[in-house]
Amino acid sequence: MKKIFLIIGFASLTLALNSCERDSTSLNEDPKHPTEVPSGVLFASAEQVLLDQVLNVNVNRNITRFFTQQWSETTYIDESRYDMVSRPIPRNHYNRMMASSSATINSPGVLSALRDARKFLDSEGVSATQKNNNIAMIELVNAYAWANLVDTYGDIPYFGALKATAENPGNSEIPYDDAKTIYLDLINRINTALAMINTSETGYSNDMIYKGDMNKWKKMGNSLKFRLAVTLADVEPALAKTHAEAAFAAGLFTEKADNFGLQTFPSGLLSNPVYQDVIQSGRNDFLPSDVLVNFMNGKSDPRRAVWFTTVGGAYIGGKYAKQNVFGQYSHFTNAISGENAQGFLLDYSEIMFLRTEAAARGFSVGGTAATLYPLAIKASMTEYGVADADATAFITANPYDAVNWKKSIGEQAWIAMFNKGFQAWNFARRLDFPVFVNPSNSRVEAVPIRMRYSDQEYLLNAANVNAAAAKIGGDKVSTKLFWDKF
Repeated sequence: MKKIFLIIGFASLTLALNSCERDSTSLNEDPKHPTEVPSGVLFASAEQVLLDQVLNVNVNRNITRFFTQQWSETTYIDESRYDMVSRPIPRNHYNRMMASSSATINSPGVLSALRDARKFLDSEGVSATQKNNNIAMIELVNAYAWANLVDTYGDIPYFGALKATAENPGNSEIPYDDAKTIYLDLINRINTALAMINTSETGYSNDMIYKGDMNKWKKMGNSLKFRLAVTLADVEPALAKTHAEAAFAAGLFTEKADNFGLQTFPSGLLSNPVYQDVIQSGRNDFLPSDVLVNFMNGKSDPRRAVWFTTVGGAYIGGKYAKQNVFGQYSHFTNAISGENAQGFLLDYSEIMFLRTEAAARGFSVGGTAATLYPLAIKASMTEYGVADADATAFITANPYDAVNWKKSIGEQAWIAMFNKGFQAWNFARRLDFPVFVNPSNSRVEAVPIRMRYSDQEYLLNAANVNAAAAKIGGDKVSTKLFWDKF
């Protein structure tokens, strides 16, 4: 195979990957003479697309903040009514995370970039230790992205997916695999990746998040494993306990500096995705919702001052799923929608709430639910710079309720995961708190607990997607995922 090595600036690759009509598998080269891109550049591009897709609030691509009713809209309200047909959100999320399964549909994607990074890494002259570190990094981001797809749709193409390339397009019809089987395989892949890590050397220098620091990647792998293990708790309690306790013993996130994401986004093309959609767009489309703000008002939550502006000295959320006049309601502060605001995909606050939940379920994770619960709330307060005295007063006024532990943890995790749509959605679905009301003008049968399959799958992979829909109980937003038992 003829190899053409390109020295590309990361920003240039980012622009290519963000163009919806570019082919991330062929890069517009002759399939008989494929281009080889440095694997570190591909890895960084996968990180960037992952950050952008999970954190953005673009109504064409990510409306999970409406699934948890924490945001509301102003003029155009179809998304808060869960219309995912006129805007093909399931298709766009699927393609952004995976890219096309067959190389027939041109789309950027996290998983296809990681696939190519792994392929090109084999021909690069790095030490055996660094190569193993790089493979581990690729596998951990792979596990994160695959788990996100399972948590979004349920059964998906997995074992047979992404085998097609520009050189070998293959068949677009790919079977769907059982979601639980995928989850267990992802935990095995995480274990294998963790075993490859050698902290005496670094990984990819292109790494946007940890700059190749393998101590950080080791904590990330353990924390991701812990998330998946706790998610399994209702369907595989013994297995969940085993994996969660092993991840805890190996070392989870212990502070905000460990978080998987960016502590500060750069300016320009790679600015925070929320800033791009809320501020840079020049539109006044989004507000904090009355569902969230009223709940926080009822508890005099000190995080309001960090997250929201006031109107006449009061915090006022926009009516959920209704039209709202932008100037009459609270807006987001720079801590949420600033150009350089933080953005995390997996973080210390989430891990502390997961530890609290695990302890409530009887797992040995370094404390009881009653002792971990205030630490979880404090982690969220500290993340946003709330004064210790204010955090302590809030915790004292909102004690842990062991009898209604799912309600205690679920509601406080929902607040702590504000502006972290996918994370908040997982807590709410697993713990069944808060209880959301489907708006009267909703376009679907319930507040979504899964996303429907991509409409493109019904065109290109019809037999398999129809079989998958029948297996899980119907391709509806009300169909529970395998781990959502109650």
